[in-house]
Order: sequence, then C-alpha cells, then structure tokens
Amino acid sequence: MTDYEIYRKRMETRRAELVARLTKIEDLLDDPVDPDVEERATERESDEVFERQGLAGQEEIQAIDAALKRMENKVYGVCLSCGETISDERLDAVPYATLCRKCMK
Repeated sequence: MTDYEIYRKRMETRRAELVARLTKIEDLLDDPVDPDVEERATERESDEVFERQGLAGQEEIQAIDAALKRMENKVYGVCLSCGETISDERLDAVPYATLCRKCMK
C-alpha cells in the first residue's frame, strides 16, 4: 500500500493557498463601486473574472475536502467507478482524483 501522506500535505497546502486566494477575491469584490460609468463597466468585467476564479477555487476546495475525507475512511486512491487503485502517476498530477485513468476516458 502506498503511503499517501505526501498527497495529504500537498492537498492541505493547496487548500490553504486557495482559501487565501478566495479571501483576496472577496476583498476585491467588496471594494466600493467607482462613480465613473466607464470605470464601473471595466470593474464589472473584472468582477466577473474574479467570481469565476472564486467558483473554481471553491470547487477545488470541495474536491480536496472529499479526498481528505476518503483518506480518513481509508478509501483514498481507489477509483469511485471501478474500485481499482488509482495510479501514483495520476495522483501525482491530481491528488484529489476520484477516477483511474481507464475510467476517465
């Protein structure tokens, strides 16, 4: 059985980075609105980008949390579709992967 502690540390580090990024995004989105109409339009476009980044970050945090829960339940590294072991190469690329390479196709 593979020692998954390295994946736990990577995911916890990545989760902390995402939480910090989401905090910054929230702060940016809370900035006061510029009274200039043209500036407001530009700010709104930027806000939409930040919102998409925030949603992607939240989704990644949820995936990380689910992977950490699978670790607690001793089922981490097992494909949720076929039950086979997810390769270390796949977990190296995506530590919170839920499917093996075969089932991803």
